[in-house]
Amino acid sequence: MAEELRQIFLDTETTGLEIREGNRIIEIGCVEMIDRKLTGNNYHQYIKVDRESEEGALAVHGITTEFLSDKPYFSDISEAFLSYIQGAELIIHNAPFDVGFLNNELKLVNSVQKIETLCEINDSLVLARQMHPGQRNTLDALCKRYDIKNEHRTLHGALLDSEILADVYLAMTGGQKGLSFGEESAGDSGVINYAFEKLSSQRTPTMVVKASGDELQAHQQYLDNLEKSGVKPLWH
Repeated sequence: MAEELRQIFLDTETTGLEIREGNRIIEIGCVEMIDRKLTGNNYHQYIKVDRESEEGALAVHGITTEFLSDKPYFSDISEAFLSYIQGAELIIHNAPFDVGFLNNELKLVNSVQKIETLCEINDSLVLARQMHPGQRNTLDALCKRYDIKNEHRTLHGALLDSEILADVYLAMTGGQKGLSFGEESAGDSGVINYAFEKLSSQRTPTMVVKASGDELQAHQQYLDNLEKSGVKPLWH
């Protein structure tokens, strides 16, 4: 039996852009996907730090020191976080930034662990630049390019950005989500679980509309273009 492919889309929010200026992580968001299906076994944690966010960073994420005052320190959540990501492939947009900050947090709590020794790291920004050279490849730009709705993203948030990144990555690599989620709930562990809603067996059957010849040809061309860019579609 083939081993399951476990991928985690990860994003962080920080007090500022430069580690050397003492900036810290204040939010971590992760979305889990196994064999190209979103599982709902997500991770989300706000983190208390003993410093203010820089003005520019605060304008981006809106996470105030007052809001973080009752949240745990990184030292309190590091073990659970590392256990969650252990052995997974991490997919991060502009990975050096987030990995650098995560390794700095581990260093500050005297951990010998490094993210790159625990996980394989895949930078989705590098992939986007390979597929769309010379174009803007921010998450917002990619959402527009792949027609992914993100109007609700008025401020950056680590979990929301991870969810958007998962949609973008699946669109870039020709994948499709296999599960839909209903209401979500989060326990003390920070892992978010989703309730699944079953459809009624008495519902009217969904009409199946077959693709036309032109649509099938366009789809084949799309797969060809993906392969030329270095991405191998699973069903090609």
